[in-house]
Amino acid sequence: MALSVCEEYRALVDKAYNKFSRLRDFPPYGQNKWDFYFRKAFQVYTKLWKFQQDNRQKLVEAGLKRWEIGEIASRIGQLYYIYYLRTSDATFVKESYIFYEAILSREYFKEPGKDITLANKQLRYFARFIVICLLLNRWDMVNRLVRQLHILVEDYSSSFQNSDVKEWKTVTQEIVRFLKADSLAELSRPIRYISALDGQVSSFPSVSKLEGHKALRLKNAVLVSYFHNEVKFSELTLDNFRMLQCLEWEPSGSFYRMKSATDSNAGGLLAQDIADPTLPANPHKYILYRPNIHQLLMVLATACEEVPPDSAVLLYLSAAGTRNFLASSTDSSPDRSDALLEETPVSAGSPRRRVDGSTGLSLGRRGSNVYPGDLLPFTRRPLFIVVDSDASNIFESLCGDERGEPVVLLLSPTAKPYTAKHPGTGSTFTFFLTAPLQALCQMTNVRVTELQQGSYEQAEKMVSSTLLELGNLLASSGSLNVAWGRVLGDPFLRQLLFRFVFARACYSLHRLYVGKSEYYPRCLPPLPEEVLPRSRVVELSVLQVARLLCVADQFFFSENGS
Repeated sequence: MALSVCEEYRALVDKAYNKFSRLRDFPPYGQNKWDFYFRKAFQVYTKLWKFQQDNRQKLVEAGLKRWEIGEIASRIGQLYYIYYLRTSDATFVKESYIFYEAILSREYFKEPGKDITLANKQLRYFARFIVICLLLNRWDMVNRLVRQLHILVEDYSSSFQNSDVKEWKTVTQEIVRFLKADSLAELSRPIRYISALDGQVSSFPSVSKLEGHKALRLKNAVLVSYFHNEVKFSELTLDNFRMLQCLEWEPSGSFYRMKSATDSNAGGLLAQDIADPTLPANPHKYILYRPNIHQLLMVLATACEEVPPDSAVLLYLSAAGTRNFLASSTDSSPDRSDALLEETPVSAGSPRRRVDGSTGLSLGRRGSNVYPGDLLPFTRRPLFIVVDSDASNIFESLCGDERGEPVVLLLSPTAKPYTAKHPGTGSTFTFFLTAPLQALCQMTNVRVTELQQGSYEQAEKMVSSTLLELGNLLASSGSLNVAWGRVLGDPFLRQLLFRFVFARACYSLHRLYVGKSEYYPRCLPPLPEEVLPRSRVVELSVLQVARLLCVADQFFFSENGS
């Protein structure tokens, strides 16, 4: 006997929900099995979506509610987002946005009444849609959704006196804090790689000193972040959010254009909503928040196993050092409510920190510290490691002890002066690596909205050209270490390196930081003298940008006699 329309619909709903639930059973690493089940789930949801469209009138007459249609659309949006996390293909984020925006415009979840289950679905939908809009830099929609979410949470609080009211209020507080910390993003160029500003991949000069090795390509990245009370929304921390964007191509690619002064009084930059089909694939990223050590090592092992020859894996570690590493100091460290934002100050006469064998980074769970020795087995593959921590120096021990391939390291300062704090804005070091001009404005307390019209846009262009000039210096240097030479073959890795050179110069030349090695970022292997902070070209590059921002007096420059 043929099924009725309603029976067939319910059978499809059950099948789709079962497929969706199955995906949750898979760990967030590995590709093969998960990819198979994703395609099965997507096929069922596509069939379900088309079926309810073709039979909408009959289903509505039989009692189909609008929120049920919204639930299907929301699940499809989630599938696209999950697939983006698995593949780093930004196309799927846009597809997710289409479904989420349709839910909003058609008001599928409107007026949940006194149904607590439906009210929760509505709140979860808004929270997920905000994440999608953040990834796409759709700031107008983000602000609109946040306002609506705040109203909905207040209504939820007054209507339902259950235990998760506090959790939803925390969610709204988190997103407000997140947006406040990332407020400059609305006025600035996208963090993603823009060929028009950051240099065409094919135009970068070749590096002759590779000693028979091939240039590397970034294929996988593992992004790990955990600090107590750090800026985050859901499990997406601000630092991971910035890092994941800087490892992706701006979708508009060669169609990207600068925003002119007549486009908006707010200034900033504009990306046309046109996709560039010529862009290569983004590196695959594993994004981990507060993992246990076993999860981290499993993901890192998978990332290393998946990459083909002559490919690199990037590991980004953003976490506080364990408290037992100041073995040479008798001073007790102050209790920190926000470990990410307030590093231990070190006076000029303080004893140097000595690394002891028990030093590590805390991932936030008991027994889940990560130590330099944990990473040694993975040095059989080329590793590009970025450590943002007050204990970043402990990872220097990796160099010279590798198991097959030379490791390269970008290490944050281990301390900063009390007067250089910027509470609630994320890590300054990571900020420099992902958005150098925004980071410089933060370091120098520049209010972008108070700059002369056009100055910020001009500074964006200047920083971009400066970084390319620094890159040319590195590529032509006769003393460039071959490990760095291989890195210059990849646009994302070399951009991180160029920004590091610029960041190190800003730290070293700034009056608040000058003269204290603990306040400076470090890298291994050492870079050539041509790109040291006091070299003429590097110092001049910082001076030009500082003058444009009217903050040159905050730095020590030999060029201007300061």
